[in-house]
Formats: sequence, C-alpha cells, structure tokens
Amino acid sequence: MASVWEVSTLLDALQRDLQARIDPQSWAMIGIYTGGVWIAEELHRRLGMSTPLGQLDISFYRDDFSRVGLHPQVKASNLPFAIDGARIILVDDVLYTGRTIRAALNEIFDYGRPEQVLLAVLVDRGLRELPICPDLAALRLRSNPDDYVKLRGPQPLSLEFVQHPAKEQQP
Repeated sequence: MASVWEVSTLLDALQRDLQARIDPQSWAMIGIYTGGVWIAEELHRRLGMSTPLGQLDISFYRDDFSRVGLHPQVKASNLPFAIDGARIILVDDVLYTGRTIRAALNEIFDYGRPEQVLLAVLVDRGLRELPICPDLAALRLRSNPDDYVKLRGPQPLSLEFVQHPAKEQQP
C-alpha cells in the first residue's frame, strides 16, 4: 500500500513547533544532505533566520563507509558559522535507524562544541538501532524494515510511503 503526503502541510507543523520552542534569531540550522537540506532550506526561509544555513554531508562519518565505499555524489559540508557555543537545529527528512544522526553529530563535534542541538525531522519511522529520538517530528509512522519512505524534490517536494504487508511467521 502506498501513501503520498503533502510536504507543505508537514512543514507547517514543523514550523509551528519550532516557533513555539525557539527564537529563530538566536539559533543556527544545519540540514543533512540531501533531503534534510531541502527541508532545512524551506524551514530556514519560513522562520526568517539570520544565521546562514549550514549543510552537512555525513558520507565520511558513516559507520558503514568501509563496507559501502564512497557514494558517487559526495558533497562538501558547509558550516558558515562558528559551532562552538552555537544553538543548532539539526534537520533531516527521515529518521530511521539513528545512524545518520549519529554520524551528523560526530561531524558537527569535529567542528566544535555546540551549546545545544535540537533534532527536527519530517518523518520518524519509529525503528531504531541507536538510542536517538527527535525533538520534533512532523509525522510519526509505524513501519517495519521492509517499508519505504522517500522524499523527492527539491521542487516540488513530495513524500511517498510504501508499506509492505507484514511477513507471515514460519512455524
């Protein structure tokens, strides 16, 4: 079964939640390539943040790098503000195992020690391999490992969720 969500409605929810929790002028934002950057660009614009948007490519920080090798579209990370003492909103599109966020935090801490990091995601799939939880999630799904969640974009942004039937247990 496939579902498609209106991303602008989900972005509205994240924007409201962020505005209720933070002063956009005293925070910085970092998006994780690729989908997290697309989401962060829109949130950054909507919130009218004055600090430039940061972009993070965690390819070299992945714990499976030695197994999967270099991704053909590695982009340079761009953190145009001082990390030390910064209050950072880290943005990703889909939170699944937690490994991408762990890698992102490792890279951020290589640049300095932020005062605070708040995690905002468009979709929380609810499955984890690491104890990482979003502070804000526009959509929380009950999913299984065979399900597929994909953000397509950047223009227009669309979110597709393909849910596979649960596999029957063998006796």
